[in-house]
Amino acid sequence: MKTIVITGAGKGIGRATAILAARKGYKVIGLSRNINEIKGIKNLYSYSIDITEAESLKRITDTIKSKFSKIDILINNAGVLLNLPFAESSIEKFKKIYEVNVFGLAEITRLILPFINNDGHVINISSMGGVQGSSKFSGLSAYSSSKGAVITLTELLSEEYKNTGPSFNVLALGAVQTEMLELAFPGYKAPVSSKEFAEYLLNFALNGHKFYNGKILPISSSNP
Repeated sequence: MKTIVITGAGKGIGRATAILAARKGYKVIGLSRNINEIKGIKNLYSYSIDITEAESLKRITDTIKSKFSKIDILINNAGVLLNLPFAESSIEKFKKIYEVNVFGLAEITRLILPFINNDGHVINISSMGGVQGSSKFSGLSAYSSSKGAVITLTELLSEEYKNTGPSFNVLALGAVQTEMLELAFPGYKAPVSSKEFAEYLLNFALNGHKFYNGKILPISSSNP
């Protein structure tokens, strides 16, 4: 049975996907700063970590090495969102977004890669806001630009590991109903729920690398 690592597993899409995968019998390693809502679930091993802190990352790397040995799938779902006019932002606010969405994602990937099977699959969760030519929204300069960086990083990693594996793909999401979306856009109702997207994400994580590598898949019903 496959072993799946999911970051940002404490809320929203990450939580829904972790619970779904565990209930289907997969071994799930759920990583999040807050793991209260994923404790005590069969097949789901929850660990509280901060992907921006070196010591926290070292602890989970040591845990994976000692308890799990090999990983089949890594879903980099952890992220933060800031809705703020550019003129009111600052370098500190940009850094906070990039530390999680880009640097934290890159570092946990680098540390876990030695444990991922050659035929494994790394899925990075990005946003339609990071896709060139898509509709853009005021206030999301830090968030969307960080998600654009995730897309380019995914393409580069797929090239670097194309002869050895694992495969790397990125899902660029439109609006999905999550706690983070509600905080950034109070009252907005997305067309897709976390549970609905979790079904798609788990299926893609298990099978997408058979058909794709280094690809950006837009997950949105809007145009562009």
